[in-house]
Amino acid sequence: MKFNTKCVHGGGKSDNTGAISPAIYMSSTFSHPGLGETTGFQYTRESNPTRDRLEKLIAGLEDGFDAIAFSSGMAAIDAVFHLFSPGDHVILGDDLYGGSIRLFTNIYEKNGVEFTYVGTSDLAAVQAAFKPNTKAVYIETPTNPMMEITDIRAVSNMAHDRNALVIVDNTFLSPYFQKPLNLGADIVVHSGTKFIGGHHDVISGFTIVNDESLAAQLRLVYKTVGACLSAFDSWLVIRGIKTLALRMEQHQKNAIAIAEWLKQEPKVTKVLFPGLPEHPGYEVNKAQSTGFGGMLSFEVDNEETAKQVLEGIQLIQFAESLGGTESLLTYPVTQTHPDLKPEDAERKGITRRLLRLSVGIEDTDDLIADLAQAFNK
Repeated sequence: MKFNTKCVHGGGKSDNTGAISPAIYMSSTFSHPGLGETTGFQYTRESNPTRDRLEKLIAGLEDGFDAIAFSSGMAAIDAVFHLFSPGDHVILGDDLYGGSIRLFTNIYEKNGVEFTYVGTSDLAAVQAAFKPNTKAVYIETPTNPMMEITDIRAVSNMAHDRNALVIVDNTFLSPYFQKPLNLGADIVVHSGTKFIGGHHDVISGFTIVNDESLAAQLRLVYKTVGACLSAFDSWLVIRGIKTLALRMEQHQKNAIAIAEWLKQEPKVTKVLFPGLPEHPGYEVNKAQSTGFGGMLSFEVDNEETAKQVLEGIQLIQFAESLGGTESLLTYPVTQTHPDLKPEDAERKGITRRLLRLSVGIEDTDDLIADLAQAFNK
């Protein structure tokens, strides 16, 4: 079954009613046919038919053995880090979503997990960061918000030689453009709130694995901690996925056109988009994915210009989040990454001149026209 078809039919048939849209099972608990017998569902914190359908769908899209649907992307990441114990060491990319950094710094460092941040696009730096107690490497590719690319195959080979796991946040490209498990990664995480859900109307997260033992460990965390996705939210994500392939193509088409337009804008000093041939990660990204996605960042000449654009856009909306049908412009320094130390933010280029654009599925010309009028107010 091809990817586009999986998006529509990959969760299996709905039920025996013939309903095209799957049922939403709003039951918190399920009765047993008899003593020692089960329908396969006991209690919704552990399992639910609507969520089960979504999990089968996501596992199929990522070519995984098992997928688990969480109440948020952060809940999914948190579940993964329950795999580690005090004294364990994890290598982290040094350009990650600010919420992930906040989780690692305020929760897991306090609980005894040791972290080393490195630029994971630099393979020598990754190799140098390994310690005898290293248990995993955690990466985003492309990164948020600096759009850096990491060679998943190379990092996976490096980690597996040392019996360490590789965890990839695949939110920016979605399984439509990139499948990290097929490149050697052990665990994929998603904020399903973003491209997978795709409509800015549901918060969700996912973990996907190929290993039965890892799946069992994550499911134990899942049912114990209880950060499960509700039946209704599962249905919303199933509905969103039906158009995932179509949306990703339009996101990318628009992003390529806007990136090329931004290069010609005099007030733009840098465009960060993996789909530009001059991007340092362009060839690596081409080798491990089938596209470049709909996310880009750009730097302007000064803070005043950044403020002018943020306040001047009319069609594009000034808002956090990403990956939905509507285009969103974000100011990382105050919105997604405010918890970074100023010196760390400055070192990474997350300054008051940096803007991040989640390109929606609107008409390309309308988006460019909106940016043009915002720059020239």
